[in-house]
Amino acid sequence: MVTAERPKLKSRAVYEGYTRAPARAYLRAMGLTDEDIAKPFVGVVSAWNETSPCNVHLNRFAGLAKEGVKTAGGTPREFTTIAVTDGIAMGYEGMKASLVSREVIADSIELTMLGHGYDALVGIAGCDKTLPGIMMAMARLNVPSVFMYGGSILPGRFDGRDVTIQDVFESVGAVEAGLMTEEQQRELECAACPGDGACGGMFTANTMACASEALGLALPFTASIPAVAPERIEASRETGRAVVSLLDRDIKPRDILTREAFENAIAVVVAVGGSTNAALHLPALAHECGMELPIEDFDAIARRVPHIADLKPGGRFVQVDFHRAGGVPRVMKMLLDAGLIHGDAMTVTGKTVSENLDGLTFPDENEVIRPLAHPLEPTGTMVILRGNIAPEGCVMKISGIHRERHSGPARVFDSEDACFEAVAARAIKPGHVVVIRYEGPKGGPGMREMLAVTAALAGQGLDQEVALITDGRFSGATRGFTAGHIAPEAAVGGPIAIIEEGDTITMDIPNRSIEVELSEEEIQRRLGRWHAPARRYTSGALAKYARLVSSAARGAVCLADGLGG
Repeated sequence: MVTAERPKLKSRAVYEGYTRAPARAYLRAMGLTDEDIAKPFVGVVSAWNETSPCNVHLNRFAGLAKEGVKTAGGTPREFTTIAVTDGIAMGYEGMKASLVSREVIADSIELTMLGHGYDALVGIAGCDKTLPGIMMAMARLNVPSVFMYGGSILPGRFDGRDVTIQDVFESVGAVEAGLMTEEQQRELECAACPGDGACGGMFTANTMACASEALGLALPFTASIPAVAPERIEASRETGRAVVSLLDRDIKPRDILTREAFENAIAVVVAVGGSTNAALHLPALAHECGMELPIEDFDAIARRVPHIADLKPGGRFVQVDFHRAGGVPRVMKMLLDAGLIHGDAMTVTGKTVSENLDGLTFPDENEVIRPLAHPLEPTGTMVILRGNIAPEGCVMKISGIHRERHSGPARVFDSEDACFEAVAARAIKPGHVVVIRYEGPKGGPGMREMLAVTAALAGQGLDQEVALITDGRFSGATRGFTAGHIAPEAAVGGPIAIIEEGDTITMDIPNRSIEVELSEEEIQRRLGRWHAPARRYTSGALAKYARLVSSAARGAVCLADGLGG
């Protein structure tokens, strides 16, 4: 009979005592012994599936993490969660499922852990929404947890250069513009993604992986080790061992996810040129910890933290180059030495940031990670704009942008699909400000990424000639003069809803402003005529999401009271 060796373990209430014999019978059916049942139960969740190279290998890492749990004295129980692959869903209705999946991932992990009384959690993620979704579940559950990223894909080779999926997306516009043949595009398509791992640039997956390390939820260096690198084997085992150590020391996610930890993560994100999606996911993670993380924090931190990593989509290098240059620990060591991050923040190693970085040395200066004294740009890569189009703010990534201001006539589209048709027809001209609305969290619903549009514009050579604004969001692979997450969104009567074709829109980075040249009286007159569109979905997951989701300015989190606003 099992005895109460660990009275503080959640699992004891599920698997101990004569009344719990039926539960133990199920465990014995799966081969567990009395010794196994007496140990702490550790959930090992991965987003393994066959939807993409980002996730297809994660079951191997979950198996290795289980080995680590066992050697450290725990009983691992593996399960999986869903993943929606943005790169495949991009550009059609399926993209509405992407951001919604973040909530489903967090919910599914919460329910599995709650239903089975597991004591701790290892989470292994591969592509965009799986990273924040798993970390959100960790914060919500607040049981000892360690996160691990499944790693980035190696770059492909095409025409003598490194390429990523970004190049394939941009090839669509290049073919339309006659700058590439379909035969060349096929050659690129076949070369761009050579194997396992998430998209290779500093896109959303790699951005949130870097954030996981900076937050202290992941072991050092695990953000940048390539998916196929041998080092991933031991990193997976060590992740399993680390979670049992946290359990023994009673260190939980909310002990780690402090205000200082979030400020560290933002500093790293803006230093490496990370995705604007971080401005959705980090506030959502903070929400799970019971704290607010205003989007203005991104702007404030970016003003004092320089951009030092020369990474795609705005730069030259990919994540494997970043790893060879020293990865997140090198960036954090540089920022710590300059007083730009908090060294006393706790991490899953059981040590502080300063203790983790103490004594680390790195290769000589290189082109991938610049010294702080000679950055790519003197400030970080994310800015928050406000104005009469976006009273609650919007998010803009400025890496690779060669101008500070854009003013021009609006080209207005009520969906991404309508805009893409215009781009394909070469109807967007230099100087235009493309407006895509009714693609926000509620209006989409699901807040689609606009990569199909922005990549086609880049492929046509227009990324530096036009601007694009949307209440939707952008892929980490997006580049150009673009502002997303405009809030309030059009579907709730935000001012973006009343912009008309030909209205002059001005975006000013130094002044952090985004304005349509209309008087307040005219804006109110147009809003008075505006009527909310009919709901696009009346049943199912998307309809439920639209009812619950909050503004993008709050991280597009789903609020239990149904007052998503």
